[in-house]
Amino acid sequence: MNRTSILFLLLIFISICLFIADLVTGSVPIGVDEVIKVFFGKSDSAINSEILFNFRLPKALTAIIAGASLSVAGLMMQTLFRNPLADPYILGVSSGASLGVAVVMMLSTLVPLLDISSGWTSITAAVIGASTVLLFVVSISFKVRHAVSLLIVGIMFGTISSSLVSIIQNFSNPETVKLFLIWTFGSLSSVTWAYLKLLFPIVFASMGLAFFLHKRMDVMQLGENYARGLGISIIQTRFLVVLATGLLAGSVTAFAGPIAFVGVAIPHIARGVFRSSYHRVLIPACVLCGAALLLLCDIVSQLPTYILPINVISALFGAPIIIWIVLKRN
Repeated sequence: MNRTSILFLLLIFISICLFIADLVTGSVPIGVDEVIKVFFGKSDSAINSEILFNFRLPKALTAIIAGASLSVAGLMMQTLFRNPLADPYILGVSSGASLGVAVVMMLSTLVPLLDISSGWTSITAAVIGASTVLLFVVSISFKVRHAVSLLIVGIMFGTISSSLVSIIQNFSNPETVKLFLIWTFGSLSSVTWAYLKLLFPIVFASMGLAFFLHKRMDVMQLGENYARGLGISIIQTRFLVVLATGLLAGSVTAFAGPIAFVGVAIPHIARGVFRSSYHRVLIPACVLCGAALLLLCDIVSQLPTYILPINVISALFGAPIIIWIVLKRN
């Protein structure tokens, strides 16, 4: 058994342990033996079954899906732009989702029938906002010659969206601003089974597209001119990479809110651990590392008596890694 296989088995084992620890951790103490009884239908506690099946299990699965999605999306962006600090939100998808949610929350003060307390309302708004920005970026990807130009366009779309959000907040009432601020913190616990039924197929299809592109991305690391010389369609590859990244980052942001630093930090951890630049290794490595990190963040966020926002914990883990990257690369 080679080194890569051993590392994958170790990561799988760590992820399983963290998944179980996430199910056990919470304001209501539930032991591992009780978790096993609940899953095998031998528990006498209806409360424990309710907590595990309807709260902790979907939350843990969301952590796995979100961590894996953002990590792979970050890897694809860093490869496309050949920039070690690129992240899944660099194309403005998160800002577009935030703009959609902000618009709906402001409209709720003008339209009494609009119920922002419903999760589907904010999710729909976030999907529309993220999809709109993604549509613009994808359209422009066919017209620009260099990836750097696309990067600048994405940043500008994000800046415009953020400016519009600030304007909307300025005209909104304090309660609406507070609701929007809470959404920006990110939340894994807000994703229910009904949401997972929609989120999982989108992420699964996008992951399949990402793995389909692994050979093209290997070549893209060497530069667009080299890839063009090997007969790879740069425009088509760029379009597919942007589409896969937008679907991965946009869907997670719509359902769980923006989660920072995971997408930019995990690809570097995967490269450092596996010592590989091949995407057929890095993509599953990012899936496992991202899932493990977000599970760990979710566990840490529940250790205090008051549950901390997931964005706060992910930033504490991710920011030092980014500082290390900057210092290492001078």
